[in-house]
Amino acid sequence: MSAQPAFSTGPDPRLAVDFCGLRLASPIVLLSGCVGFGEEYTRIEGFSNTDVGAIVLKGTTGTARHGNPPHRVTETSMGMINAIGLQNPGVDHVVRNILPALDFTETHFFANVCGSTIDEYVEVTRRFDDSPIQAMEINISCPNVKEGGVQFGNYPEMSARVVEACRKVTRKPLITKLSPNQTDIKENARRCIEAGSDALSVINTISGMAIDVKTRRPIIGNVQGGLSGPAIKPIALLKVWQVSEVARPHKVPIIGQGGICSATDAIEFIIAGATCVGVGTALFYDPMACKRINAGMAAYLGEHRIGSLAELSGSLITGK
Repeated sequence: MSAQPAFSTGPDPRLAVDFCGLRLASPIVLLSGCVGFGEEYTRIEGFSNTDVGAIVLKGTTGTARHGNPPHRVTETSMGMINAIGLQNPGVDHVVRNILPALDFTETHFFANVCGSTIDEYVEVTRRFDDSPIQAMEINISCPNVKEGGVQFGNYPEMSARVVEACRKVTRKPLITKLSPNQTDIKENARRCIEAGSDALSVINTISGMAIDVKTRRPIIGNVQGGLSGPAIKPIALLKVWQVSEVARPHKVPIIGQGGICSATDAIEFIIAGATCVGVGTALFYDPMACKRINAGMAAYLGEHRIGSLAELSGSLITGK
């Protein structure tokens, strides 16, 4: 594992977190697919990489993918549905042409590993292992592709097989992205940890659809897609709490995600057991959301005289 770069000062030292041996200046992780390969967000005026602890790059497969037919995105009353279909230029192009243009001295960059077969997951992981990427998120839970993600992510045995195979070809941190569209997310988490996952992302989007009542046709060209945004927050929060019961004894950190739009949202996920919080859909209508969320979290810590987010993580009080 390569030495950590010297980052610029983060938003507030109390917000810094330790994640899989990496020191993140902020608990905020920009989620895969929401900021492309970084350049879609970093070009916004007022952006600072120090506002985020890490950026997860767009999902990457072994070879280039064109993605799903349009329409690929539609708004809902409390979020949006997307079915991009993992459009990307392939891992070779990403490693050779995109990664060299990223500034690894300002923040951490995590790859998002995708595949339709276990062999493809392994090959993409192997390629990113021989790159500056500092961690890899294994995307076994993508609801907007017709093969690969869904069949792997909804079954603990298949999830564990993917993680185990990827573990053999890298020593870099592996983060498994768990699907909410399954029967027992706790069992899946347990199996992934046993297979070698260093961290967990909880949760991916929830399968959903939208219909055009004038044409009586699905709005999304793929018929179904992944629902994200505030609508899924209560579900995501519950899943983080459930998974934390499995992850905490193994000291496996969680990136809690799903509808986080405010500091209060982020703090709820930390209390439920998350170490970091993922922000995605909120960026589409408020690109500067991270500054606001960081400021709100710092204010909360000050108000409650809490020295760090680590003290807050997993502090949910249940029962009488």
